[in-house]
Amino acid sequence: MTDTTLFMEHAAIVDLIAGMAAALRKHLDDRDFDDPAIIGIHTGGAWVAERLNRLLGLDLPTGLLDISFYRDDFTQIGVNPQVRPSKIEFDVDDRNIVLVDDVLQTGRTIRAAMNEIFDYGRPATITLVTLIERSGRELPIQPDVIGLSPPLLDSDRIKLNGPDPLSLEIFHRPQG
Repeated sequence: MTDTTLFMEHAAIVDLIAGMAAALRKHLDDRDFDDPAIIGIHTGGAWVAERLNRLLGLDLPTGLLDISFYRDDFTQIGVNPQVRPSKIEFDVDDRNIVLVDDVLQTGRTIRAAMNEIFDYGRPATITLVTLIERSGRELPIQPDVIGLSPPLLDSDRIKLNGPDPLSLEIFHRPQG
């Protein structure tokens, strides 16, 4: 049996993303990254990326990735019935890319997203931004900008619901 807890509501998440936008702006400015482009991972990462893109006032549209076919466990989970097309309407070559996901845990989703990005071209840099960072990393992937790192049990799962209103839920599974 799984117990669900509302962790954060829309207004608090919007404030958290605003703080992330300020931290990301500083990160980009400190490194003199001109003309960055934001790419979000379907679905929650895309919602966060679109908000960050608006807050930063970037000229390029938000890129969207569906990494379903790039996952290393694709043969185990089968075809995802909700596969969406990826959409990147700008040149990736030599561009500073901001890759956004909602929850970073193992790092495998980010690895898959980077593999797909490289199919579009060779970026100058990739900056990783994540709304929630949690423990459980299986690959050496670390975010550059983090919204929140809540203390979660290994058995807990956290999910961003949205896009409007946004909410974060924690699914507590009994251990044992």
